[in-house]
Amino acid sequence: MFARRHPYLFFLLTLAALISVSAIILSYLVVRGLEKAQFSEFATDPDGGNVGIVEINGIIADASETIRLLKHFREDATIKAIVIRVDSPGGVVGPSQEIYREVRKTVPAKKVVASMGAVAASGGYYVAAAADGIMANPGTITGSIGVIMGYTNFEKLLEKIGLSPVVIKSGEYKDMGSPTRKMTLREEETLQYFVDQTHRQFVNAIADGRDMDLAHVESLADGRIYTGEEAMKNGLVDRLGNFEDAIEWAGRLGGIEGKISPVYKREDSFSFFRHLSESTIKELIARTTGQSPQGGYLYQPGM
Repeated sequence: MFARRHPYLFFLLTLAALISVSAIILSYLVVRGLEKAQFSEFATDPDGGNVGIVEINGIIADASETIRLLKHFREDATIKAIVIRVDSPGGVVGPSQEIYREVRKTVPAKKVVASMGAVAASGGYYVAAAADGIMANPGTITGSIGVIMGYTNFEKLLEKIGLSPVVIKSGEYKDMGSPTRKMTLREEETLQYFVDQTHRQFVNAIADGRDMDLAHVESLADGRIYTGEEAMKNGLVDRLGNFEDAIEWAGRLGGIEGKISPVYKREDSFSFFRHLSESTIKELIARTTGQSPQGGYLYQPGM
């Protein structure tokens, strides 16, 4: 009916929609092409004094790009050492563990130094603990070694506005953690067991990566935060210094005697479209609210 009454407007709207869809598809294809070629775009020093820089910023919700960079730098003979620049409050358990694992695979091949920015807490510390050494600023917020899982219960609110949730499930625990009803004691015990397990994995990873006594790590792993200075006194950090100091340290550990050249991944001009096409719902929630629908290695002030 609308098309018959307004044929020209309908045509323009249809044309605009087709152009928009075509633009998104074209941008996606261009971005994919750039990503395939991006590793040939690293500006390396032909004399060999190269230190690869891997940046981990914000919530850790996806490990794929970090793993890709670590693998590239590990296999590139012109890269003598790697610096992981961490400025993150942590994030989801799985991606944090994936990055930790890739750093541990890299350490036997290349020297890896973790450089802590303003915040390198919880999952941010988890990935740093896998490196050969950790450098922090005296006032860096770090530590927060622990696991958090939380949600908001809307049961009373729903009662006030007259809404009654209906759930059909295949098992007793399928809607465990539902925000529309009170958690049962058995559900709480199950989730606590999950949190305790992932916390144990965190503690063991630090003890292994840092070559620290397990009991000492356990004494530090109660969720508290530390300044970089305190962390060094407790054995969680090796040196105090800034990002440039970390690059210098990594370069010398890698055997570079002369000029040290940091090597970054060159960003393409379509990063917005890449983000739009690749962001998952989970990542968007994590980035905008700082929360994850699953247990997380995450420093969350006020929770």
